[in-house]
Amino acid sequence: MRLVVNLKLDPSEDQHVVLKRTLEQANAACDEISTTAWDQHVFGQYALHKLVYHSIRASSGLTAQVVVRCIAKVADAYKIDHKTQRTFRPLGAFAYDDRILRFKPNDCVSIWTVEGRQVIPFVCGERQRELLSRRKGETDLLLVRGVFYLSAVCEIDEPETLKTTDVLGVDLGIVNIATDSDGTVYSGAAIEESRRKAAHRRRNLQRKNTRSATRKLLKLRGRQARYQKDVNHRISKTLVSNAQRTGRGIALEDLAGIRERVTARRRQRARLSNWSFAQLRSFVLYKAVLAGVPVVFVDPRNTSRECPECGHTEAANRRSQSEFVCRSCGLAGHADHFAALNIRARAIVNGPMVANGHASRSPLATSHPLKRVVVDIRT
Repeated sequence: MRLVVNLKLDPSEDQHVVLKRTLEQANAACDEISTTAWDQHVFGQYALHKLVYHSIRASSGLTAQVVVRCIAKVADAYKIDHKTQRTFRPLGAFAYDDRILRFKPNDCVSIWTVEGRQVIPFVCGERQRELLSRRKGETDLLLVRGVFYLSAVCEIDEPETLKTTDVLGVDLGIVNIATDSDGTVYSGAAIEESRRKAAHRRRNLQRKNTRSATRKLLKLRGRQARYQKDVNHRISKTLVSNAQRTGRGIALEDLAGIRERVTARRRQRARLSNWSFAQLRSFVLYKAVLAGVPVVFVDPRNTSRECPECGHTEAANRRSQSEFVCRSCGLAGHADHFAALNIRARAIVNGPMVANGHASRSPLATSHPLKRVVVDIRT
């Protein structure tokens, strides 16, 4: 598995200026290479290298290996398609390899800049330091809201997947972010209240349209997303820990394409678009891989309308968001809990739907449906 570790750099004021100039010159060279590639219709890295290497070396003043990385960045950008000319932000991320970046003892890094090699300290915790021993490949230099980070890719061994006979069903929702088949409810009330307050605050600041209001908006930018990401991390950690402790797998709904299938009233659209179920699912997946917990996906149709006792399925079974009363046998209870029970039952009895949309051979197969997971571990 690949884990991406973000390390916060701690440069001096002069080093901060030099790093910004380095990004600007490297991305300017990328724009020049992209223009030539577009005009000559040459997009492969090898052919593009032969075409522009010497001219970029002469015009940009960059060293040989930095020019090689610029060419690679442009070639990678054109791998998506050749329909539009690619341009690069002046302070966009730039990938370093081991020839132009080297990690040193005492939490320092030796990095190439337009002013030569610079030794810059970085902030690193014990977990990040442990992962850095398995670093492989390129390391990206990023500038995020005025702070420089190094984004390093680390490969770790996946533990053997547990052989289980039971699963923990998890129903994902908006009012309740997650509800498991044990009856534990992870409410989304705090997130909704935070989202509503943040939207109200942004609207008032935008209406003021003053310089101080603009500065405040910049300061608040991304706060809500970071809060929701933290909540999803904590929920996913709890779900995986419970499954690992009890020797069970985890069953989730395959919600791919749900935003296109679901409609909502105008007042509910903001809340629906704010639903970060995909992020929560990705967190559950990578944490499950690290813990050796198998994860399976099931068809989500009628999980909230089906009675877990008699199997009767009817829209009227669900009287409200939280209340479920079976019209056939009279079983009553929490609707999301019953949905989680149905997800668990489908994962055990039926062949579940995995991430690529094909049924697996066994609902509790020991092979994990996702073999490569990229996760961001921040300091």
